[in-house]
Amino acid sequence: MHILKIITFVLVIIGALNWALVGAFGIDLVALIFGDMTILSRIVYILVGLAAIIYAILAYRDLSRFD
Repeated sequence: MHILKIITFVLVIIGALNWALVGAFGIDLVALIFGDMTILSRIVYILVGLAAIIYAILAYRDLSRFD
């Protein structure tokens, strides 16, 4: 479970940095690397979104242990 948490954390950070670049400079790094809405870029976006959901669930589960 620890490996899953690390992987999801890294993907969430990548997504957050990408959104920071989009907001600050209008640069979509995923689109620059993989192309604008290609299959690969869609896979990256989906993986980042799923990672955020999984990471939130894992973090909530860790927080509920303190109750």
